Amino acid sequence: MKSSERNFARRIDLTSLQLFVAVCELGSIGKAAEREFIAASAVSKRLSDLEATLDTPLLYRHTRGVDLTPAGESLLHHARSVLFSLEKMQGELSEYADGVRGHVRVHASISAIVQFLPEDLGAFTREHSGIKIDLEEHLSTEVVRAVQEGAADLGICNTADGTGDLQTLPYRSDKLVLIVPRGHPLCAESAIRFEAALDYDQVGLHSNSSIYLAMREAAARLGRTIKLRIHVTGLDAMCRMIHNGLGVGVMPQRAFELTHGVGELESIPLLDSWAERQIQLVARDFSTLPLTARLLVEHLTKPAAPTARAKPAKTGTAPAGVAA
Repeated sequence: MKSSERNFARRIDLTSLQLFVAVCELGSIGKAAEREFIAASAVSKRLSDLEATLDTPLLYRHTRGVDLTPAGESLLHHARSVLFSLEKMQGELSEYADGVRGHVRVHASISAIVQFLPEDLGAFTREHSGIKIDLEEHLSTEVVRAVQEGAADLGICNTADGTGDLQTLPYRSDKLVLIVPRGHPLCAESAIRFEAALDYDQVGLHSNSSIYLAMREAAARLGRTIKLRIHVTGLDAMCRMIHNGLGVGVMPQRAFELTHGVGELESIPLLDSWAERQIQLVARDFSTLPLTARLLVEHLTKPAAPTARAKPAKTGTAPAGVAA
């Protein structure tokens, strides 16, 4: 390696590269500073020093944020490659550590958290007591974005809206059902199409939840609109609203079967194809995840052991949490 190349490598700060990538991904120095837990002034200083080192402007700064210069576009490509290689190196070297220790950052939808993850993560931590799972609950679209931006090692969510260039692996499937108060006219049906529910007021989950987006798209294809009475942010609130006569609602069947508490409710299977959903594991690259994360992926993708099916709940409310 030439002396000039060695000097250049010594002058490039990895922390500055990480902050540069964060600013590019978020389009704002302030947002990057907040995500990386560092003062905005310190981020700005590091970026200015990086520009001075490279002797070229990297960003166009304006009141709405930042845009990349042509040189910035080139650096972003190379910075991501360097940081990706470091992640791969960390994953490989971690296999030589004395025992498997560390943590895995996981973002998941409420559907995955309520229906499947308590048992799966519980079994994993019993097998690997040295690994800590940092689990956060988010909407599916936010889970995908967190993985893309590096805020999470692994995502678990419904991916019907796409994942860009991320990799996916199958995790579980779930089935959406219509929840109605006991004695509702639709209770006489063994199964229905969602179109039949459009005649009634709806209790909808968060407007950006994968379930509500699927409902809205289904209604639009039929040339109908949803008679939305209220948006709620959790399955428990939905059940309470339905029990008290504010409308009907859609949620995963297993989540309803696991419910307990107040509310005289019944579930009716939906015959629409979109009611059959796939929950996926999402990562930038599964092969380069740290050993701890790869062990978790291996555990979550093992065939599920047969379990006693929960008795369908006729009364109850779903566990607290924001919409799927």
